[in-house]
Amino acid sequence: MTKVTMNVNGRSRSGEVEGRTLLVQFLRETLSMTGTHVGCDTSQCGACVVHVDGQAVKSCTMLALEADGAEVTTIEGMTNADGSLGVIQQAFQDYHGLQCGFCTPGMVMSAKALLAENPKPSEEEIREYLEGNICRCTGYHNIVKAIMAASGQQVEPVAAE
Repeated sequence: MTKVTMNVNGRSRSGEVEGRTLLVQFLRETLSMTGTHVGCDTSQCGACVVHVDGQAVKSCTMLALEADGAEVTTIEGMTNADGSLGVIQQAFQDYHGLQCGFCTPGMVMSAKALLAENPKPSEEEIREYLEGNICRCTGYHNIVKAIMAASGQQVEPVAAE
């Protein structure tokens, strides 16, 4: 067992891990931060996306040891200081960018990375960027609208069902 320490959502966090422990396992099982989801264990679905030193990574493909000393942001770190939803999270709610919610943490984290790189992406750019995130419920239409709204672009409101 090896001790790892990382700054997770602004707090120093430590724990003992085996060399084969994945970052997603460390976050969920050691730190009890279950907002990051495990969908496939094969880097296909994107439900486990977190930010490590400012870069979006699929935490099911990174060892916890590789994140030792890193700055890690999870979906729990996306809220405002007062605990209210962050801009992207609120847009996902307002534009119905989720259904079952399983993919949502990874989608939000990927959207955050996209908007950091490209503050006003087109619909095509959003769809291309999200190729590594799979949603089995929404068909992506409202997810794209939510990301466009979070970027401050004009988006048609979603009709209430």
